[in-house]
Amino acid sequence: MIKPKVISIAAVSGGGKTTITKKLGLGLKNSIELFFDEYDFQDCPPDLIKWVKEGADYNLWNLEPMIHDVESIAAKDTVSYILLDYPFSYKNDRMKELIDFSIYIDTPLDVAMARRLRRDYGQMNSGDILHDLDFYLNHGRIAYLEMEKSIKPNSNLVVDGTLPPDKIIEIIQRGIENV
Repeated sequence: MIKPKVISIAAVSGGGKTTITKKLGLGLKNSIELFFDEYDFQDCPPDLIKWVKEGADYNLWNLEPMIHDVESIAAKDTVSYILLDYPFSYKNDRMKELIDFSIYIDTPLDVAMARRLRRDYGQMNSGDILHDLDFYLNHGRIAYLEMEKSIKPNSNLVVDGTLPPDKIIEIIQRGIENV
């Protein structure tokens, strides 16, 4: 039985995790993608900003639904790669046991914010963009900086998030060749 390689892809919100995970899945034969945002995690910090200010203990996140899916897929011996759109790299002790290689897409915060705003407001006519910008400046930026401080240096490969997606995929594929 050949164990599939579990590859995690982290970045700040708007950093390109989902885009790169999907494109990498198309480029890697026999792969499956799992997306952090598609899970309804229970027993997790209810206030992200407070969690960061109190030290960002990644083990406070109960990631069992995603962990269960990774373990179930790996046990079936039907895929070569499990790609995780997952923001924590090796920082959660339970998930760390499953990850073979972690990638951090290093996207400048201004670029990530612009992408996030385009994504969130580009297809809807409601919401208050100024409120979201104020929240980011007064509270949310701390979570972005936490990722740069903790997740980026905890990754096996750091890729420039301003590169075109195809170039990022090329760099990642070279990086995981020997995993």
